[in-house]
Amino acid sequence: MKDGFIKVAAATPEIHVADCVFNADHMISLCQEANEKGVQVIGFPELCLTGYTCSDLFLHDILLNGAKEQLLRIASETAEMDMLILVGIPVRVRGSLYNCAAFLHKGKILGMVPKRNIPNYSEFYEMRHFTEATDDTEENMQWGDQNFWLDPNQIFRCANMPEFVVAAEICEDLWVTNPPSGKLACAGATILFNLSASDEIIGKAAYRRDLIRIQSGRGQCGYVYCDAGQGESSTDLVFAAHNVIAENGTLLAQSPRFVTGLTISEIDVKRLDYERRRQNTFRKDREYGISTIEFDMQLRETELTRSIAQTPFVPSDRDALTERCEEILTLQATGLATRIRHTHARTAVVGLSGGLDSALALIVTVHAFDMLGRDRKDIIAVTMPCFGTTSRTKNNALTLAAAYGTSCRTIEIGASVTQHFLDIGHEMEDHSVTFENGQARERTQVLMDLANKTGGMVIGTGDLSELALGWATYNGDHMSMYGVNGSIPKTLVRYLTAYEAERAGGETGRVLRDVLATPVSPELLPPKDGEISQKTEELVGPYELHDFFLYYMVRFGMEPRKIFRMAQRAFDGVYDDEIIKKWLTTFVRRFFIQQFKRSCLPDGPKVGTVTLSPRGDWRMPSDAVSALWMQQCENL
Repeated sequence: MKDGFIKVAAATPEIHVADCVFNADHMISLCQEANEKGVQVIGFPELCLTGYTCSDLFLHDILLNGAKEQLLRIASETAEMDMLILVGIPVRVRGSLYNCAAFLHKGKILGMVPKRNIPNYSEFYEMRHFTEATDDTEENMQWGDQNFWLDPNQIFRCANMPEFVVAAEICEDLWVTNPPSGKLACAGATILFNLSASDEIIGKAAYRRDLIRIQSGRGQCGYVYCDAGQGESSTDLVFAAHNVIAENGTLLAQSPRFVTGLTISEIDVKRLDYERRRQNTFRKDREYGISTIEFDMQLRETELTRSIAQTPFVPSDRDALTERCEEILTLQATGLATRIRHTHARTAVVGLSGGLDSALALIVTVHAFDMLGRDRKDIIAVTMPCFGTTSRTKNNALTLAAAYGTSCRTIEIGASVTQHFLDIGHEMEDHSVTFENGQARERTQVLMDLANKTGGMVIGTGDLSELALGWATYNGDHMSMYGVNGSIPKTLVRYLTAYEAERAGGETGRVLRDVLATPVSPELLPPKDGEISQKTEELVGPYELHDFFLYYMVRFGMEPRKIFRMAQRAFDGVYDDEIIKKWLTTFVRRFFIQQFKRSCLPDGPKVGTVTLSPRGDWRMPSDAVSALWMQQCENL
């Protein structure tokens, strides 16, 4: 539960229709197994104490009394487990019968939530036996020494972690136009359980999975679907035990169909709570008519089993990655094409270093000109060799410009930079930051003046990762007239360039592959034996780590302790704890002190959920103090 991770389980027991003792035995066994695995909330299928397919037996008192007796037994035999348990059970209230989800915790029945939407079509003629719950359905129940409410408008909140709020709907409730889970989520529920008995037919599993995933996204919640399986009557239907766990539109886990047992994952309720605050659509001042029942659960460490990608900006599926790359390049190119058309720019000037970022900027510019039906010769690629330039990067820049059919200019800036150093009294042997930034600012001056001369605009090359770290020269490569890479992190820059290399093929593809193989470097210090001496990742750390930190800190507001824990799992066997801590501390320190560079960024297209534009998704004072974040880093 620490850091907001709640381990949940969808459980499908083997059952016998109408055999409440057998069914309770198997449910208790699964509760014991789940408890040993650290599960904090477990849900069982709809009417699982009796079996969903009892039909007219639901009208018999002996079955209803048997289910009641076994629910009290389950509560008693799980009293030592600090686990919230949801059980499907038929409940008689005077002259009506309700299909309910019973909430149990430490031997106590906390409450029961009845089903609102009862199907009445051929295979599910539930209306024959059960009554639909409405907002007016409310009954104070007394079962032995247990006192609780039967009410569809209930949510269950952990007193020790207010973001941990559980609610339930039942099977058909999800499939209707306006599912109850929408209102329950608005009222504060972060984890929705669906106790279901959904029959299996061709194609239904994919539809069900998408429905669950989308509902979790609409409600910005975790959604746990608990499905009936083996043991239900097969007279006319087959039940597949298709258990699904989703979080905010993402599938976390699903069971193999036709297999009973547990499906387990972790739902991050603090992340969901942050997302709701960020979206600002879950208004606390609205009245939803929902009662909140509290329960106490000890805060304890949750072992993570959910998959955490090393590169959260990059899809893991190759087909999805190809589609994503094409979409991103189109977004970038469309933004640039719109700006070129609006400004009537005659040329686009790109500083081409032979490195990754400038290669991607050129790719985007070429795509934009093709969209506009413009001659690529109006793209002026400029390579500006100086003290740190190697023959490899210079040749790659020239070859790439030629392969794309753009204009290309080589402007040596060594003499002008040397004169500048003489003017300000800087020694050539002093390779400090002045030595480096002087070259970067001279390059920007050349590009700006060349754009003025040709009636064009300078296309920025800096990427999102560099903006996060402040790894850019203020009023140097930090500045342009339109920054096409401003919301593209370095890990994604690599994949976009690789995609273009494969798509273009030929000489263009060859040179792009060599650019990909070149160490990331600003090339501002003299080379050693003709090779790049200044390697960025040796100075500021691996970009795959920094992009991981950036994603979770900016996108979800996670604190360093939680990011560190997630990085431990994602990069297990790649980086040890000491290395992760070192570069996380570096990231946090630089992120805060370099905000002033992000406060005056050029325009550029947003293409993903993380951007640092001061006009859009990220607004932070340049003099914000990092003490709280740094203290947590130091205490890792």
